[in-house]
Amino acid sequence: MFAASGARAETCLRADALGTSRVLSVDPAATPRVGLQSFPDSLPLDDHEVVLTFDDGPHGPTTTKILEALSRECVRATFFLIGQSAAANAPLVKRMAAEGHTIGHHTWAHADLKKITLAAAIEQIDRGIAADELALNGKASAVPSTPFFRFPYFESTPALLALLQSRGIAVFGADFWASDWNKMTPEQQLTLITGRLQQAGRGIILFHDTKAQTAAMMPDFLRYLRANHYRVVHIMSATKSR
Repeated sequence: MFAASGARAETCLRADALGTSRVLSVDPAATPRVGLQSFPDSLPLDDHEVVLTFDDGPHGPTTTKILEALSRECVRATFFLIGQSAAANAPLVKRMAAEGHTIGHHTWAHADLKKITLAAAIEQIDRGIAADELALNGKASAVPSTPFFRFPYFESTPALLALLQSRGIAVFGADFWASDWNKMTPEQQLTLITGRLQQAGRGIILFHDTKAQTAAMMPDFLRYLRANHYRVVHIMSATKSR
């Protein structure tokens, strides 16, 4: 279930900025998992609509540059945080939220949850959420204020998917990605991601805000979106976790 799909984001003070075209509210109870690289379904995006997501942060030197680039273009994104990084960078987590971005969760230490016991995997999930919540709201809780989660390496298990669904936490894959875990120049990365975007036409895009090449490329990528009439959709939770 998706709500308020036609709602527009706040008006941007810069008339020539890319902006955020609309807000899409996701109900985890009705939409437990999305992202075509991992699951059968994605978000109901129109042609030339994209959702920008970032994993593995926050990391001061690079996340700050990405936030600045997004702010200049009045664009909102979703950040899937590593708990130990959130714990070390609480002011940056608060800044993300203050600037209107959505905070999702990505475990405590980016463990591959398929390679550890179920109990250890649950501990990674809960500890990561608690650290993110402490950085964001000043109170540790395994119940996320925004119930969005992404598996490290997209490695899920049926038991963990069922657990997260029972908790009312939506699992996000991606429709395509920038492959920015591979070393390349910002120019090479821009060519790669714009080519994939042209082929897909729409979708949930995965970046990593810990990568210097991504931070360097982001202003040019946002300008590309604006010049080629792409529209950014901001995702938010329609409900609280149960």
